[in-house]
Amino acid sequence: MNRTTSTTRSVTEQQRELAAQGIKYVFAQFTDIHGAAKGKLIPLAYLSDIVAPGAGFSGPSIWGTGLPRNGARSEYYGRADLATLQPMPWMPGYARVALDGYVAGEAFDACPRQVLRKQVARLAQYGWTLNAGLEPEFFLLEKGAKGYDAEAGDTLEKPSYDSKSLMRKRDFLDQLSTGLDQCGLGVFQIDHEDATGQFEVNYRYADALKAADNFMLFKMAAHHLAEEQGMLFSMMPKPFADRPGSGLHFHLSLADASGKPLFALGAGEVEQGDHGLGLSPLAYQFMAGLLRHAPALTALCAPTVNSYKRLMCGESLSGTSWAPAFIGYGENNRTVVARVVYQRIEWRLPDSSANPYLALAGVIAAGLDGIENHLAASAPVNQDVYEMSAAQRAELGLQMLPQNLGAAVAALKADTVLADALGTSLVKEFTSLKQAEWLEYCQHVSAWETARYLDRY
Repeated sequence: MNRTTSTTRSVTEQQRELAAQGIKYVFAQFTDIHGAAKGKLIPLAYLSDIVAPGAGFSGPSIWGTGLPRNGARSEYYGRADLATLQPMPWMPGYARVALDGYVAGEAFDACPRQVLRKQVARLAQYGWTLNAGLEPEFFLLEKGAKGYDAEAGDTLEKPSYDSKSLMRKRDFLDQLSTGLDQCGLGVFQIDHEDATGQFEVNYRYADALKAADNFMLFKMAAHHLAEEQGMLFSMMPKPFADRPGSGLHFHLSLADASGKPLFALGAGEVEQGDHGLGLSPLAYQFMAGLLRHAPALTALCAPTVNSYKRLMCGESLSGTSWAPAFIGYGENNRTVVARVVYQRIEWRLPDSSANPYLALAGVIAAGLDGIENHLAASAPVNQDVYEMSAAQRAELGLQMLPQNLGAAVAALKADTVLADALGTSLVKEFTSLKQAEWLEYCQHVSAWETARYLDRY
């Protein structure tokens, strides 16, 4: 049996199964460079067409492709990954399949999913898998006379784990959780976060590619359900100046082909520096790579102007900030960019506006640089960095993360290791768009400026 026959039979079988479940359309979905879900609705009968040659899109109409308006390379084809094909329970009659980008018959090097695939393949050469648990925080807002804000009863100054606000949103949260569970995500925790109107949903970890696919499915479900209930679901990193922002923490661990965890200290291994964190030498090398490339990774993990309102060190209405501002790691330390917990690394840099494919691809590339070059991690920091003086931080060698999008983009452009790993085409497109975004912001005159300066000079 040739591959074409096998693929056709597989498609036919899945069409029958989906039709039996009442599915009429498949949303053929890709992710643009900004991390937004895009795609087309395809009648179920034409599913095989989007496997090969793929769903066709105008290349220059998609953010971040850099494709021309004419010629063979002007068409962007999204080929369905049938492993991701499944009904969307929150939208009866519809299924979703994730697409990989192709141009002129070849894998497109500026497709975020293809960029992550490339890094996953690098890990596979060692027989490794990166498992990632993504923790999305988000705002659930209602429209009032003064714009969008938390519902009227959600007013506590320190609202973490507030039961009343959580229960008032139980219908939305139940529909979201039930739908995600039916898609296999396995929701195991839901809580009210540290800002009014802010929530977090935790679901099971997965390998890096599936984790990114699951995150996109989570966003699509949450947007749809919130809109149906007259609310706004937002993953803007910091919509309110006096409240904490929304992070997207990555819980990271490597496993071998048998599933054995590789970040845990094994029998006969000696822990670096006798730090007592229970991490393997491989984990410390991976950590060292993350820390070395943290400035460049900031552009991928915190990709908007607004992201840096979250990353700045300062107080909020609830009395604290949970966002990292300094490059370091420590045991269960939430004040640095990497927190070591349960023999895994919690990478606290990403916020909820990050493109999950690009952020995870960058993490793998940085971690592999640490491993392949046997980089040594600095000593852990087990103090509250927010409470330190500048002199104390300097003594420990703690450097700040880039404090604005312009500085982060400059760091990414200067990082040749990441550029080579992720692809110069992708990095060129990404930095070009983000430089333009930063320049537009710098030229914008805000209400704060006119209120402060108009009558002063």
